[in-house]
Amino acid sequence: MGTQKKHMTLKKKHGLIGWGFLLPATLLIAWMSFYPMIQAFILSLQTGTGVNLKFGGLANYIRIIEDATFRQTLFNTFLYLIIQVPIMLILALALASMLNNKHLRFKGLFRTAIFLPCATSLVSYSMIFRSIFSNDGLINSILRNFGMDPIMWFSNAWTARIVIIIALVWRWTGYNMVFYLAGLQNIEYSVYEAARIDGASPMQSFFKITVPLLKPIILLTAIMSTNGTLQLFDESVNLTNGGPGKATMTMSHYIYNTSFVNSPNFGYAAAMSIVILIMVAILALIQMKVGDER
Repeated sequence: MGTQKKHMTLKKKHGLIGWGFLLPATLLIAWMSFYPMIQAFILSLQTGTGVNLKFGGLANYIRIIEDATFRQTLFNTFLYLIIQVPIMLILALALASMLNNKHLRFKGLFRTAIFLPCATSLVSYSMIFRSIFSNDGLINSILRNFGMDPIMWFSNAWTARIVIIIALVWRWTGYNMVFYLAGLQNIEYSVYEAARIDGASPMQSFFKITVPLLKPIILLTAIMSTNGTLQLFDESVNLTNGGPGKATMTMSHYIYNTSFVNSPNFGYAAAMSIVILIMVAILALIQMKVGDER
């Protein structure tokens, strides 16, 4: 009886120690994340500009439904999400599989080169892409050398969107590749050798061994990429400035303009932020439900 009581006391002590370690992080997250979200929700229920705010109920949310610009930015953002995220994750997984080959020489050099874009300054790489795809840039010079007409990349809605998608894939593929490489290095190479001895082709090993064992990491990168794309801001601002017109503007870019550019309306901007938060939460939940076999 005394031993059991001692065991319960020790267990309780360990639990208190655990909560002691968790408490600072929990308080910091509550202060830095949850409190601002609550404040943003309260602000989203207010109408008016500047300090002249008053309670407006769901007026801002009703306005979102009727806002043609918001629908345009919603379309743009989901277009980037649907096209860019699958391409980026598939490419990252393929590159990680190739660079995990123990017989490949200069692996460190290749890994560093592919990862470097995500360490590049957002403004710098946006300026580089604007230069490459400008009317007299590198891409159009190559097209002229092949006897083709140059493309006005930033003057057409669809070509401008293509530039943003290419830029996103270039920048973030290496970032996701690192996650996959870390996962692959936890898989014993003998598993692949055994599959090869059994007659499995490299493609069969990829789909029967690599993909199933990396499923949790694939789910993690899919959620992070979805979250990041729905909050996409820098490329829309620095690459195309939302143009031509508002054809490439993202939801975060529109929220920024609503908050700080033309007649600031913080209540309406907060309402759009809450809508994005709900979208991120729903998509993350769907991805977790689909990806978790339990």
